Amino acid sequence: MPEKRTTYILAAIIVILFGAIGFTYFYLSAKIKDAIHQQPIIITENERRIYSPPIPEKLDFCTEKVPIEDFDVKERIEREFLVNTYWHSATLLYLKRANRWFTVIEPILKKNGIPDDFKFMAVAESGLINSVSPDGATGFWQLMEASAKKYGLEVNKEVDERYDVVKSTKAACDYLNEAKTKLGNWTLAGASYNYGIPGIENQLARQKTKNYYNLYINDETYRFVSRIVALKEIFKDPKKYGFYFTEDELYPAIETEEVKVSSSIKDLADFAQKQGINYKILKVFNPWLRNNSLSNKSSKTYIIRIPKSGEVKIIEE
Repeated sequence: MPEKRTTYILAAIIVILFGAIGFTYFYLSAKIKDAIHQQPIIITENERRIYSPPIPEKLDFCTEKVPIEDFDVKERIEREFLVNTYWHSATLLYLKRANRWFTVIEPILKKNGIPDDFKFMAVAESGLINSVSPDGATGFWQLMEASAKKYGLEVNKEVDERYDVVKSTKAACDYLNEAKTKLGNWTLAGASYNYGIPGIENQLARQKTKNYYNLYINDETYRFVSRIVALKEIFKDPKKYGFYFTEDELYPAIETEEVKVSSSIKDLADFAQKQGINYKILKVFNPWLRNNSLSNKSSKTYIIRIPKSGEVKIIEE
């Protein structure tokens, strides 16, 4: 009997021991799984994960609501957030250039009563460079020749003021003010910059709506305002969308002084040297000068911008 009792006791101890081990195993396994799920995701050298960028619950353009509760509008907006977040090289260049050019554009918009949000339209249109589209739209604001002339810019073989950021911004302001007066709000005015005032008027009448977001229209105009809204949000908080940089990595604003010219200039290279710069620097700061000379038969007064002393380094011959 004592031997049997000992056997029972040993068996009971073994059962209890294995039970304790089993319980501990399953308990710790659950805890480890929980801990793993709570750990931050670590992306290794051989692993890349792409996530949808965060889209704010409330968006506006020039204080006018963007109705992202409409599934179609939300998907349009998301498309522009995705494109501008993950086209890293382009968006990073926009951020760098904006540091230089927004200081020029912002006061002109303000002076002419144009909402500050429209500076992002210049980003959407040209990426803040004097680009030329296949159909001939030119400059930061992508003005066609006829529109440029309508709003007071000179365009010919020697002078093309669409390349003058100051004057072309003023022309864009004149257009937008006219569009706002005719169409009733800034969102429609912005859309018309891509589609034309008559085009937007015709579509509103045809589709019996007064709201840009209710229009069924071509893809380019469909995306236009959404692109501006997305760029505004990314510029507002670049780190939120993965763009990290230091202030010294941004392109600095360069102070200039004005030289007024009312006569002809036979050779712009000679003129540049007299100003203490070279032909390249003259053209960089005055891209509206389209030739090697300026005949100026009408004795018009032009303003030529020259970088202030010490602002740029001139390479010695």
